[in-house]
Amino acid sequence: MLSRRISPLILAACLLFACSPRSYFLSRMADAASSGGEVFARDDDPELVREAVPFALKAMESLLDASPEHKGLLTALCKGFTQYAVAFVRQDAEEAQDLGARRAGMERSRRLLLRAREYGVRGLSAGREGFAAALSGDPVGAAARVGAEDVPLLYWTAAAWSLAVTSSPDDPALLADLPRCEALMRRALALDERYDDGAVHEFFVAFEGGRPEAMGGSVDRARGHLERAMALSGGRKVSPLVTFAETASVRTQDRKGFLDLLDRALAFDARSASPEHRMANLVSQRRARWLKGRVDDLFLD
Repeated sequence: MLSRRISPLILAACLLFACSPRSYFLSRMADAASSGGEVFARDDDPELVREAVPFALKAMESLLDASPEHKGLLTALCKGFTQYAVAFVRQDAEEAQDLGARRAGMERSRRLLLRAREYGVRGLSAGREGFAAALSGDPVGAAARVGAEDVPLLYWTAAAWSLAVTSSPDDPALLADLPRCEALMRRALALDERYDDGAVHEFFVAFEGGRPEAMGGSVDRARGHLERAMALSGGRKVSPLVTFAETASVRTQDRKGFLDLLDRALAFDARSASPEHRMANLVSQRRARWLKGRVDDLFLD
């Protein structure tokens, strides 16, 4: 008798959630999985994170099969594959002494970044009919359809896409995608310049500082973005310093400025200060040390 009274309540609950018990619990699991990135961000052991991230990404991909338009999962996958590709796969490839290993690593990084881009575009397309096609033909207009709630998707999609472009210098089709990357990131900047303590400004440090003026770049604008990124982070992130050194300082052949910026980044107490950016700062310091080791290759005098 008791079971007969409870069953209608269970049925009503399932109808309320408009899904079966299985899909409801899968949805809750997807929510939990897609919001768990802070655990990695605060870790102080990059090698432990390197080994754990692939399993986490594959688990989220499995959950996505059951919830293909789950924006939290799509955002987390876009972000996760981008970070893993750059922090570990691409950095390992760039440091490799063997040319074959370097090429293989860079190609793998490119594939992972393109996978991240696809997840990002899927996330931005959810609930926006025809978005992907519009992004191809009118990127500024397409980006304008995205609201503040999707700034993380705008940022990570544009970041993955632009990094894939830089990983494929001989691919003219990908190079032609740069205006789409820029449109998405400029929309993110307009909606929330404070996202992730100035991460959007850091993107424009590289975007402005890495291009010669003949191609629309500007060291002055890059420096302005650097100052704003550092202000928004309260000096708790060192990656903007490394980004400016690697792009603007190298392009202008400012050896002293390059070394000063990298020394500032390396002097930061990455393990104790700013725990919310601990992993990112440790990864940035690894790149700073690698760049310092290449100073004679990057500067003519």
